[in-house]
Amino acid sequence: MPYQFERKQRIAILGGGPGGYEAALAGAQLGADVTLVERVGVGGSAVLTDVVPSKTLIATAAAAGSIGEAAELGVQFFARGESGRSVRPEIAVNLAAVNARLLRLARQQSEDMKSQLIKAGVRIVHGDGRLDGPQRLIVATGRGRGATDFDEIDADTLVVSVGSSPRILPSAVPDGERIFTWTQLYALEAIPEHLIVVGSGVTGAEFASAYRALGSRVTLISSRDQVLPGEDADAARVIEDVFKRNGMTVLAKSRAESVTRTEHGVIANLADGRTVEGSHCLLAVGSIPNTANIGLEEAGVQLTDSGHIRVNRVARTSMPSIYAAGDCSDFLPLASVAAMQGRAGVFHAMGDAVNPTELRNVTSNIFTQPEIATVGWTQKQIEDGVAQGDIYKLPLASNPRAKMQGIKEGFVKLFARTGSGTVIGGVIVAPNASELILPIAIAVEHRLTVDQVARAFAVYPSLSSSITDAARAMHIVA
Repeated sequence: MPYQFERKQRIAILGGGPGGYEAALAGAQLGADVTLVERVGVGGSAVLTDVVPSKTLIATAAAAGSIGEAAELGVQFFARGESGRSVRPEIAVNLAAVNARLLRLARQQSEDMKSQLIKAGVRIVHGDGRLDGPQRLIVATGRGRGATDFDEIDADTLVVSVGSSPRILPSAVPDGERIFTWTQLYALEAIPEHLIVVGSGVTGAEFASAYRALGSRVTLISSRDQVLPGEDADAARVIEDVFKRNGMTVLAKSRAESVTRTEHGVIANLADGRTVEGSHCLLAVGSIPNTANIGLEEAGVQLTDSGHIRVNRVARTSMPSIYAAGDCSDFLPLASVAAMQGRAGVFHAMGDAVNPTELRNVTSNIFTQPEIATVGWTQKQIEDGVAQGDIYKLPLASNPRAKMQGIKEGFVKLFARTGSGTVIGGVIVAPNASELILPIAIAVEHRLTVDQVARAFAVYPSLSSSITDAARAMHIVA
């Protein structure tokens, strides 16, 4: 039942991405008068141009890859030629159809979320909003003829969830035809003959993996020693090995200084004087928060040097009436974290019980092939002495279900507190690692020991049994 307050609280939310959406639902659930301001569509860039379309593309690439690998399992594809003899058909990807489908799914998801908000009683205002002090939004709705109409929305609590945008390099300006940000790729109608990907972080690695599986020749330019810097070193090594074995060119310790158009493609100029020529280029060099010129500093909200909004573990900013969620904040830039921040901020503002977000308990996933899922403390932190723990790594090659499915790469790695055996983290590299990581995340959240995890019954055969096998191997002797 909704909580009863002496007067109805007013909540105004700027930005309808995962953080704003969940904040709106939480406020409505607690009986507040909620207004959500969004300029593009409910779901924001996460749904319309980022997470939903990119992961749909990646799922299509995984399907194409599975077809290509089926021969190893004894499944062969043939067609009858004119002579009646069997011929091997080619696997073709209709990228125009793929992109039309993923954009359609993104719009459907946005409409579903909008319907949920309307059903919950949330007022939705379409337009560009900015703060006018700590308790008011000014929204340019564009409804007037020849002039812009403005709405003034007063509130007891403001939630800012304006997201971020791809970082643009002056020496590599996207044109949406040959040089792209990750939000522009969905205009492509054919598989790029040779895609140059600048940046080997999560976004760069995911798209490089997907387009290689779709049939593109791919060159990945990485300024670091290996792909996915900052991730688990063993996991990053597996992914880089898979990339190279699948025919991808990985240029390590190579910084792209500029990318320019040629007559029929693009050319990337590296800092060491080398050049790389391709048909198209994807720039994946980070993102910047959409916090400029929306009245934050005038309202007293503190920003970091990078323009992110400073928040605490309940998403509160330096102004008591203002909260921030998602990529615009200085927290972890994940859709799941944004959603948690949105809920936590509203719960806190309205006096409901709230658990401050613990970043170490956040599960993250990289949607390469195979995937990388992580939670909790890292191996580097343990090796550096930041956390006290034991490490156990179990290759998936020993798992019977993995053998049945032809899975050769990957592993399950568990971290347990030295002495007590409490699970403090883990890494999984496997197909659908995003689904397999949940038991470890539950163990970390609820401080289960390796013995408690080991006592759970895993299906035989299953990939998840590698988790209980690893936990069993870390048994704490009584």
